[in-house]
Amino acid sequence: MKRFGYLYEKIYDLDNIRRAHLNARKGKRHYREVKMIDANPDKYFQIIQDVLKNKTFQNSKYRIVTKKTDNGKVRKIYKLPYFPDRIIHHCIMQVLEPIWYPTLIRDTYSAIKGRGIHDGVNRIKNALRDKNNTRYCLKMDVSKFYPSVNNTVLKHIIRKKIKDNDILWLLDTIIDSIPGLPIGNYLSQYFGNLYLSELDHLAKEKLNIKYYYRYCDDIVILSGSKEKLHGVRQEFEMFLNEVLKLKLKDNWQIYPISSRGIDFLGYRFFHGYILLRKSIASRFKSKMLYIKNNWEKMTFHQVVNSVMSYWGWLKYANTRNLINRYMDADLFWIVKQTALMNRKFNPLQGAF
Repeated sequence: MKRFGYLYEKIYDLDNIRRAHLNARKGKRHYREVKMIDANPDKYFQIIQDVLKNKTFQNSKYRIVTKKTDNGKVRKIYKLPYFPDRIIHHCIMQVLEPIWYPTLIRDTYSAIKGRGIHDGVNRIKNALRDKNNTRYCLKMDVSKFYPSVNNTVLKHIIRKKIKDNDILWLLDTIIDSIPGLPIGNYLSQYFGNLYLSELDHLAKEKLNIKYYYRYCDDIVILSGSKEKLHGVRQEFEMFLNEVLKLKLKDNWQIYPISSRGIDFLGYRFFHGYILLRKSIASRFKSKMLYIKNNWEKMTFHQVVNSVMSYWGWLKYANTRNLINRYMDADLFWIVKQTALMNRKFNPLQGAF
């Protein structure tokens, strides 16, 4: 396996730092720190270059907040200052992503440019055309994945592709700032992908699994044989325990797809059709009822944007009955035309 060196200077190159700031500030231009840097970018870019070049960078202290997810779970979110940490994380990924990207298998979707949820939807939809070999589903995930990542194992995996000692020092500094991967840290999603890519390659290269899909630590495997899936589950559990120092969650399931479909990526997949996950469909219904009851209080802009937030989900599933029942025909037409134009509604110009 080819290992890469002479990377560190690219990390602290001023053009790389400038581009990192432009990428990191997307959607955050109202932040006080962003405004501070925008007022005098050369000053702050030079500070970042100096702490990296002189290897005096220290990971900032995390601010921990709790957040309740849609499924009711409470998660600890770790937040770092925008300057210098978040910018430095972008500096790192702009150099390392082209190295790590080719090591990832085709059917992993989280935090990968050009893929994502709806790419996965299309891939699974195509796989389900092979009915004989997709009769059964193995669905599983890793128990407390992010906080359970073993820092030593992660550093070993990184060293399979990176041999530059200076960048390894920088990555180790960030990794060792806390046990496991802190949820909310920009680098965590990439480290997580790299960590579980070891499992992906086991699936593809040793076990020869054709229909394997992963989004973060959620894994779906399809097969025509229930017995084969039980064997795969045992292999995965052993590999997770012995190699990755992780634990498979006890709620793994093997079942026929025809009985309840595959609940994955926000959808429920069956042979021949796709439905929205019940929780997403329920939120859509609530939103439509809210609009119906508050139509006179809302601007046209607010109405269209509210529906557009669900359009990306609706258009990939068999949702005609759902749309007909809960969405006004005129509103549906307006939203569809707005989506086709591939731009947000502008209240000053109208929808078209």
